[in-house]
Amino acid sequence: MDLVVLRILFVALLAGICYFLHPFGIEPPWVCAGLGAVSACAVIVFEFRVRALSLRRLIGAVTGSVLGIIGAALFCAVLRNAPLERVTSAVLQIFVLLLMTYIGLLVGANKGDLLNPAALGTVFSSDRPTRRSAKVLDTSVIIDGRIADIAEAGFIDGMMVVPEFVLRELQIVADSTDGSKRQRGRRGLDMLQRMQSNNNIQVQIVPDDFPSIREVDLKLLELAKKWEAKVVTNDFNLNKVAHLHRVEVLNINDLANALKPVVLPGEHMTVLILKEGKEYNQGVGYLDDGTMVVVDHARKLIGKSIEISVTSVLQTASGKMIFGKMDENGKGGEPQRSGTVEMTH
Repeated sequence: MDLVVLRILFVALLAGICYFLHPFGIEPPWVCAGLGAVSACAVIVFEFRVRALSLRRLIGAVTGSVLGIIGAALFCAVLRNAPLERVTSAVLQIFVLLLMTYIGLLVGANKGDLLNPAALGTVFSSDRPTRRSAKVLDTSVIIDGRIADIAEAGFIDGMMVVPEFVLRELQIVADSTDGSKRQRGRRGLDMLQRMQSNNNIQVQIVPDDFPSIREVDLKLLELAKKWEAKVVTNDFNLNKVAHLHRVEVLNINDLANALKPVVLPGEHMTVLILKEGKEYNQGVGYLDDGTMVVVDHARKLIGKSIEISVTSVLQTASGKMIFGKMDENGKGGEPQRSGTVEMTH
């Protein structure tokens, strides 16, 4: 709010100065005031663009501009001694100055990511370790809830960054008329509150936003670039897009797959058949961790617990699938209420 008031005062002050001083001899006074207000608004727009830049890009832009001005000064020194008319020489000097400054600004900003501000001193490196170890949470991983358990167990460090646009998305989901969506949104808000109440977990709500970008996923990637942080998600598509943007990702599903028990062909296990499979005469059950178990010739044994022998294990991008067949001595047991699985060797 203070910045808004300050910007309004800046516009009014510049408009008033132009109204009373008539710069460049422009008449009438209200035209001068309008031009002053427009100039002030242009400065404010430039301020918004500069604030969106990372520290590296900002240092690169300033350095490139300074080098461009120095190069322009050398060119202008040559032009002043050239046999040209005074007006022509002045125009060429102004053109060279603007051109070199503009080129230096663009090149410096584009190459700014190659700089290392930490090497310039502690002034630039004071907040870098915190930001570099930060984790940007997306909406799906907050609703999922496993991030809270992982953080409480100490397997993920650094600050948990939750941008306000993610909070707004969570609130929209929590206020949905659809009961399922509303429950998921409230679960996400509960998970955030749970992590904030834990003194061992650092959760920071940041106001950083990118108004020119509409998609929340792309905003997350831009924030991760700005903070040099990693994105924590369980969204398969966001994971792929982040790799294209060269943003590091921590996928909760990848962690879950890595922690699943290793099952080898030939091992025996007892599984509860819950439904029929896609192929003919197949039955499907699930391990406690959610791994799907597909059993041949088990369609008629839905609701029964049977002993099977593992024939193969398929690892896919979306998870792991186990294929098996009924053991020769395996018999269907009594129907069970829960899908517990026992493995025997």
